[in-house]
Amino acid sequence: MAMKNLEDAFVDELRDLLNAEKQIARALPRMARKCENDQLRRTFEEHQRQTEDHAQRLEQVFELLDRKPRGKKCEGIEGILSEGKEIMQEAEPDVMDAALIAAAQKVEHYEIASYGTVCTWAEQLGCDRKVLELLKRTLAEEKETDQKLTRIAEQSANRQAAAVA
Repeated sequence: MAMKNLEDAFVDELRDLLNAEKQIARALPRMARKCENDQLRRTFEEHQRQTEDHAQRLEQVFELLDRKPRGKKCEGIEGILSEGKEIMQEAEPDVMDAALIAAAQKVEHYEIASYGTVCTWAEQLGCDRKVLELLKRTLAEEKETDQKLTRIAEQSANRQAAAVA
């Protein structure tokens, strides 16, 4: 899709995000199975359900914009998730949780940046109030997940990994 104006860029980014959310939803159960920490496992499981909701919200946004809810392959998330797969294959059990959190936070930061962008563009474009509400809600949830991951890392996962000689 040629991006001739901000609206084109906005729709392109939404399509990228839709695909990203679907890729992430498929990856989170694998990550949850690798966890040693029950709190981290529950966080991944909860975020997997939330991620499915994020994809549904994006589909609602497309409907509100009178656009077909169609994703575009998100190369950025694909690369980040590929790194996460490597971690799951290479990390020893004592450092697995710390490494998984690092991988998950890369995903969250990508999403935070992307949702921040589409929220700003939605405002600039004068999109329907409901579009902005849906996008901001997801942005808030992504930030909350990032904060949860930081707490788990600081309280247990990083300490466990650091204790390994």
